[in-house]
Amino acid sequence: MGGGFAVGSVILLGGDPGIGKSTLLLQTMDKLSKSSKVLYITGEESVQQVAIRAQRLGIIGNENLLLMAEIGLKTILQMIESKEPQIVVIDSIQTMYTEMLQSAPGSVAQVRECASMLTRIAKQKNITIIMIGHVTKDGSIAGPRVLEHIVDAVLYFEGDQHSNYRMIRSIKNRFGAVNELGIFAMTDKGLKEVNNPSALFLSSYRTGVPGSCILITQEGTRPILVEVQALVDNSHIMPPKRLAVGMDNYRLAMLIAIMQRHLNLQLFDQDIFLNIVGGVKVSEPAIDLAVILSIVSSFKNKALAPKLAVFGEVGLSGEIRTVQKGQERIKEGIKLGFEKIIMPKANLPKEKYTDIELIAVSDINQVLQACFN
Repeated sequence: MGGGFAVGSVILLGGDPGIGKSTLLLQTMDKLSKSSKVLYITGEESVQQVAIRAQRLGIIGNENLLLMAEIGLKTILQMIESKEPQIVVIDSIQTMYTEMLQSAPGSVAQVRECASMLTRIAKQKNITIIMIGHVTKDGSIAGPRVLEHIVDAVLYFEGDQHSNYRMIRSIKNRFGAVNELGIFAMTDKGLKEVNNPSALFLSSYRTGVPGSCILITQEGTRPILVEVQALVDNSHIMPPKRLAVGMDNYRLAMLIAIMQRHLNLQLFDQDIFLNIVGGVKVSEPAIDLAVILSIVSSFKNKALAPKLAVFGEVGLSGEIRTVQKGQERIKEGIKLGFEKIIMPKANLPKEKYTDIELIAVSDINQVLQACFN
């Protein structure tokens, strides 16, 4: 959130059903109620159900943490007027309705009107309002996209329900950096913060395995090391399969074309599968170098050197382009004990590092010479 909640801001939190949105906000409001007056409005559960969850999470509660089960916006606004909270949680915006409209709760008109009225109250009274939003099958927030335009910040709470780890990602934020990433572990006592996500994503990393490469990616202001795995195998059908999990499929197809053209690799009859370990989604172009090295490593059946990490964007003519925040990435690699980093020449820092070898490259042929000769 860029250091905290801005006064008068409206925040939209989206996520799959059962991912832990209500748990996250209940824990957060418990912390904030120590210094601020909080009104938690639930439209999906009764007060008793929320109280049972609070007991399980070890939340005792206090006079600053107010709970209300209501879906009528008129009653909610009256409660905000009388109690004058500093923070209000709406769980969820799709359950709310206003009597000014005849449509059912959850309809486009109701969601838009309720969100607009709550935003107006937030700005007039300098109240921070957090709205939970349902998501559709394709992962976007249900209802009109106008919700994302009205609010000041949009957060997505995501993760595999079969995994203990959850990620909260900032998509839009008028008061801080976008693409920030917070990582939490779901326990029987609620969500616990993961302070070192790089160590988490590399916990099952094995050296000496073909098709594996460590990428230093950047999520907002935080550098994170993740493992990129590739599997290249002879295809028995045409056209061969190309599948990427955790990155854009079109970018994978482009990188395969670059390899075939500039590295003379015959991949037209090979199935290629790519996976970013740990369920992370990487959208930045700095992933290119790690993808190419993992594919070449699997194709040649040769493992990369141990304690090697990479980052860099690859252009269509095979050149290695500069990426943002190279120095922060290098420091994260040093912190986790890596001994070599392959990086774009333009990102080479002026200061000298004695505890790590920095290999600066300007095209992908130099990368292969550094890794496989």
